[in-house]
Amino acid sequence: MLVGYVRVSKADNSQTTDLQRDALLKAGVDERHIYEDKAPGDKDSRPSLKACIEFLRPGDVLVVWKLDRLGRSLSHLIELVGGLGKRGVGFRSLTETIDTSSAMGELFFHVLGSLAQYERSLIKERVEAGLQAARRRGRLGGRPRRLDAEKIDAARALIASGTNVTAAARSLGIPRATLVDSLARTAVAQQPAALSEMPADKDGGST
Repeated sequence: MLVGYVRVSKADNSQTTDLQRDALLKAGVDERHIYEDKAPGDKDSRPSLKACIEFLRPGDVLVVWKLDRLGRSLSHLIELVGGLGKRGVGFRSLTETIDTSSAMGELFFHVLGSLAQYERSLIKERVEAGLQAARRRGRLGGRPRRLDAEKIDAARALIASGTNVTAAARSLGIPRATLVDSLARTAVAQQPAALSEMPADKDGGST
């Protein structure tokens, strides 16, 4: 059985699935077996796609008008089609003329899978290279560290004297976000009223 899936990215009726539906009907998909979602491609919540995948049985073929109607990304597409293949369900994309029920179509998806893995490896390498470059310059990635007690006390003294948070952070040579985070953490544990007594920033700046 041929089962179709169509999707548009807006739910305000400014887009229609008519073009996709016409293509699926021409390809032999029964109107009663076409599932439709109105959601951006990057969203996880696509109830009709979930229902469609649950409906498919071994020997069925899932048909879409175009690859980007199905997967949120290349890796997501590979995951979906791979999962269908393990269940004995085929996949067909009309625009790209891909059909995993054929040997050539199956080979194509194996190539896509390799490309997806290659893409993930490149991203991982770029992130690691960026972190190493930051470490060489004395910067560490991740969540700002807490300040030691000496700097927190110095910051509180500056703030108590009328200095705003931005100026206090600049005076101590630390990022404003780190100071605010550390003061908030220690205020909860020690002096809940400390932050409420801080003078408001006049310049609204940040370091």
